[in-house]
Amino acid sequence: MRTPVSAAATVVAAVAAVTVAAGCSSTEDANTEKVVVGYQSKTINTVTAGTLLRSRGDFEKRLGELAGKRYKVEWQDYDTGAPITTGMVAGKIDIGSMGDYPLLINGSRANSNPATATSILSVTGSSPKGSLNSVIAKPDSTVNSLRDLRGKKVSASVGSAGHGTLLAGLNQAGIPASAVNVSNQQPQVGASALESGSVDALAQFVAWPGLLVFQKKAKLVYDGGRLGYPTLHGVIARNQYVAKHPDVIKAFLQAQLDATKALAGDPLAAARLVSKESGLPAEVVYLYNGPGGTDFNPAIKPALVDALAGDRPYLKSIGSFPNPVDLGTFINDGPLKAAVTATGGDYAALLSRAGNASKADSEVWYSGDETATVASATELLKLVKAARAAGKSITAAYITDPVVGTRWFADHAVWLRDGGDFRAFTTADSAQEYRKQHPTAVPVDYSRAVQEVGS
Repeated sequence: MRTPVSAAATVVAAVAAVTVAAGCSSTEDANTEKVVVGYQSKTINTVTAGTLLRSRGDFEKRLGELAGKRYKVEWQDYDTGAPITTGMVAGKIDIGSMGDYPLLINGSRANSNPATATSILSVTGSSPKGSLNSVIAKPDSTVNSLRDLRGKKVSASVGSAGHGTLLAGLNQAGIPASAVNVSNQQPQVGASALESGSVDALAQFVAWPGLLVFQKKAKLVYDGGRLGYPTLHGVIARNQYVAKHPDVIKAFLQAQLDATKALAGDPLAAARLVSKESGLPAEVVYLYNGPGGTDFNPAIKPALVDALAGDRPYLKSIGSFPNPVDLGTFINDGPLKAAVTATGGDYAALLSRAGNASKADSEVWYSGDETATVASATELLKLVKAARAAGKSITAAYITDPVVGTRWFADHAVWLRDGGDFRAFTTADSAQEYRKQHPTAVPVDYSRAVQEVGS
């Protein structure tokens, strides 16, 4: 776990991070209130309540509109949701954001006592099929699918969304969890372990799989989208804080809406800003927040509530869910409805809105701010070929897996050629599934596909 970092709100001067007593929104003076927000700077699914929100200053701007007091925001950055939960239970963090499994663990721990109880207030990012979590292995590994993990050692943060996807995927493949040796590690520790060879695979949430693949340190062996089961991240807050400071909660959710609108309006600019603040390559951030990537709709849709209910067996299996929460009371979308209404929005419309859909199948990001979206992987290859012929630099190229719908790096995809038509897939499993229905399709690597595609 990294040392928490503090950033000043625009309405007051910067201060160092400090430990505060229970009921942590302590008063510095009669007119200054401190708000502590726990977030994960490298978790792309939470940027609208974390990295992007912080870097844009949306929360501080909204707080500045409140009359009667000044507010100081203390941002605490963590690698996973577990330490945020610990801080909230201790009364040292007011508002946090984390993934689906950690959210439920938070509720299980916090809601055993009314004094520490918490509620989910909004969604920060979701995927209808679960493509936000993945399993990766070293590029030269013989592990090419979950079936190859029997008797192997896999790094995962136990209780995280990535760990949950691993166990669900093993179950779907008919492989008992006991057949795999799970090493409980923080994401960055697991990444180092994979690189050194001390583990055979790494199961994590975004952006870790995409980052390591982009850096050519790993290959994707399991795409969580194959589960076909929704995954999400969301905002959670202490109930006592929500009741005592409804205006601050409203300001936070309005700020989340501001950041979400900015991301949707210019995802490339948002990716660059998140990259600057988090240290992640902009190409990796844009993989997830570009067209067809993470759905940043803040509404708590019924399908996502059902998904949370379906996560309970996993949590019980790892002993992290001793007091299952009542989702009917644990989920509180009242403050979000109020924030949406106050900003001129329609919450019912958000509930019915489709995800981060794109009519385009593929996208090329040329150097600079220019991007081009096309309807197929074949057309993408033509763009890349033309750019190379013209000496035009390409920052990144992205495809969409036709089997699971996951957006991925074109140069790290599994490619097939069927006559003059080319298809790209996230994993060998997806490509194999496609070939069952298209037996004339044959494997081809990316560089050769670029050479062979027609003009």
